[in-house]
Amino acid sequence: MNYKWNYQPPTQEQREAARALSKELGINPILCHLLRERGIDSAAEAKRFFRPQLSELHNPFLMKDMNIAVERLNRAMGKKERILIYGDYDVDGTTAVALVYKFLQQFYSNIDYYIPDRYNEGYGVSKKGVDYAYETGVKLIIVLDCGIKAVKEIAYAKEKGIDFIICDHHVPDEVLPQAVAILNPKRHDSTYPYHHLSGCGVGFKFMQAFALNNGIEFHQLTPLLDLVAVSIASDIVPIMGENRILAYHGLRQLNSNPSIGLKAIIDVCGLAERDITMSDIVFKIGPRINASGRIQNGKEAVDLLIEKDFQQALEKSNRINRYNETRKDLDKSMTEEANKIVDQLSDLSQRRTIVIYNEAWHKGVIGIVASRLTEIYYRPAVVLTRTDGLATGSARSVSGFDVYKAIENCRDLLENFGGHTYAAGLSMKVENVPEFTRRFEDYVTSHILPEQTSATINIDAQLDFRDITPKFFFDLKKFNPFGPDNHKPVFATLNVYDYGTSKVVGRDQEHIKLELVDNKSNNVMNGIAFGQSSQARYIKTKQSFNICYTIEENTHKRGEIQLQIEDIKPSRS
Repeated sequence: MNYKWNYQPPTQEQREAARALSKELGINPILCHLLRERGIDSAAEAKRFFRPQLSELHNPFLMKDMNIAVERLNRAMGKKERILIYGDYDVDGTTAVALVYKFLQQFYSNIDYYIPDRYNEGYGVSKKGVDYAYETGVKLIIVLDCGIKAVKEIAYAKEKGIDFIICDHHVPDEVLPQAVAILNPKRHDSTYPYHHLSGCGVGFKFMQAFALNNGIEFHQLTPLLDLVAVSIASDIVPIMGENRILAYHGLRQLNSNPSIGLKAIIDVCGLAERDITMSDIVFKIGPRINASGRIQNGKEAVDLLIEKDFQQALEKSNRINRYNETRKDLDKSMTEEANKIVDQLSDLSQRRTIVIYNEAWHKGVIGIVASRLTEIYYRPAVVLTRTDGLATGSARSVSGFDVYKAIENCRDLLENFGGHTYAAGLSMKVENVPEFTRRFEDYVTSHILPEQTSATINIDAQLDFRDITPKFFFDLKKFNPFGPDNHKPVFATLNVYDYGTSKVVGRDQEHIKLELVDNKSNNVMNGIAFGQSSQARYIKTKQSFNICYTIEENTHKRGEIQLQIEDIKPSRS
């Protein structure tokens, strides 16, 4: 992909402010500039950023309806009512169900959990799920990571004498369901200080409030933070504010004493002997949990996450690992098919969007295919298949563009929709697909900004190799955990040269292992450029080139710094 590099050098005023902060903190001014870019202007704020404290979590009772939700849960437990924990089939939903179920099960036994089947029931609260609750004597359903749009289904449950507590984080409609309590920081009338919790995060806040109300010590909640960290990383929510505190301590839990289910996944992923990062969750742990709902049933993921016997957990983890292998095969074949369809679009160069439909595609993988198309063609993509007579699909977006609003603009054509800025789900009558394609394209064309229409790498700072010291890397690691709103910094170094020992590596000779020098130091920097072997010939000409990269620890040589090269450009370009 031909990336455009975007770099805004700091102004004189910004450099002076960074130097002043550097004197207070004793860290490189470049890193102090990055702190200020994140809204951190003082040593006290930097200390809170680098060492997030659980004591700084917001009071959960600041969330609208929280007191009502806790009172209803207390009443259900006091009257020994049967309670059902209900959640979405993705990582956020299954971790949320596992968290609430595991915590409440310590104090109450008349409790069950339910994950809807992606294929027989679809997303969110289903009539079948309500019927299951009624048949098993449930009086209270706690629904997690979905439910905010389930107006009809919750009305149906109410007719059957079943109450709902909704714990969701998706954007609500004007009309809210008739639930006893709706916990959602994105409610239009919300006054909660932080709006970007994951679905599992909302569930955690509910349990935090329940614990406070019942005199349960907070330390009984901390073993569950590993599940919250997995949800935050996998659902790609911002990692600042309250999410940063939860993710920071959740990662510590995941690395020091993970739950038995997550430990089994860690073992299967081959992560047991290393520090697990948010990237490891995104690329290794999360996809395996997700594969259960994509290929079979998300309930199997919850079965694993709440398992108490390690051998049983390993067996279950190996099973969902096999689902993940099946998912990867489907992903590869469907992406190839999708690319062929896109290549045949006569007006692709004029279009700002991609909308494709194939009724034979596997519903569990279309979201991944939409992500692939967005990465390849750098435009919002919608991929649809046929389910129960409807065109059902997933949308993904490019950086900075709100695909949810684009879909909402076409709501009169849709049977159902929901989601976030960068990812959404939708369904419509098959005959509406052409009109949706036209309307979606028109909305995106008129609202997308020029800088959102090409693949861009935002450079945070320019470095010389002499800047990359062990102390610099040690201080950079304090910015962890990385994610949206606290992205891993991307640096650029100009006019570098091959030291003479760089080489193409990989099973298919697709990567470059680099050893580089610049003009300003004697440092030889090691680097790896994944999937960029086409640049090897130029690198070997001994001409200078520019690189942009993140700074990593070499996983094969602990303590050694390695540059992960994002892009390479000839210096003259």
